[in-house]
Amino acid sequence: MALISESITSPANPLIKTLRALDRKKTRQETNLFLAEGARLVRQGLEKAWHIDTLIMAKTSLERDHVRALADQAQSAGARLVNVPDRLLSQITRKDNPGAVLASFRQQDKAPEHLSKSGPAIWLGLYKIRDPGNLGTILRTADCAGLAGIVLIETCCDPYSVEAVRASMGAIFDTDFATASFEAFNTWRHCEGLPLIGASLAGTARPDEIAFQDRAVILMGNEQAGLPGEIEAACDTLCRIPMRAGADSLNLAQATALMSYEAWRQQGYPGAAR
Repeated sequence: MALISESITSPANPLIKTLRALDRKKTRQETNLFLAEGARLVRQGLEKAWHIDTLIMAKTSLERDHVRALADQAQSAGARLVNVPDRLLSQITRKDNPGAVLASFRQQDKAPEHLSKSGPAIWLGLYKIRDPGNLGTILRTADCAGLAGIVLIETCCDPYSVEAVRASMGAIFDTDFATASFEAFNTWRHCEGLPLIGASLAGTARPDEIAFQDRAVILMGNEQAGLPGEIEAACDTLCRIPMRAGADSLNLAQATALMSYEAWRQQGYPGAAR
């Protein structure tokens, strides 16, 4: 297929202005788009069948075989192909040395029911988390630990923010996630028959003392406040990660990784690479 690429050189072009503005949540909500930077992330999005809207390529990269192959794949998926000077890529990404390509993808809006699956599985609930770097790192951990999916509960930071997508290192495309109120989340997990295991300073059992069973949900709280009392009361079990006396606290992403890997260990690491 012959590549059909249009050239844009002005920062005042409407497309360039829209792409630059995707670092703001308001624009992401209005357009239902988000940015993925770099050939590896764009290829992951395409391979996972996410809807690509526009592929932007640096003019200096057009003769590179991997860029042309990616452009052909994007065009076959219905993307608009655009080439721009390097300076415009820098303006869109707000980075001095951007990659050769970036793309805008359509967001996906899912309810917890979309995450339902049969057989052994561990899910993760994140209650009102605020840091997009934490969220991106947790998406990456969930992908590596083979979790069935993540539910973002109540008002959380935006998984489609530039910071979260970058921190996810492509896991944004590989990890199923949904959004819900706590009431909807709790109703869903009861319907699925899933025990709810909350990480809390009020917990008395260590992660390795908890029976995660074949199917369960791990619930992690806000970075500063943790889980409020009424949410802890809805949990079947509260778990406390041990720390040395006098230590303050673990980073949320680190604590989530510890809980997730313990659950996966108890399952025997199904799906792990050999």
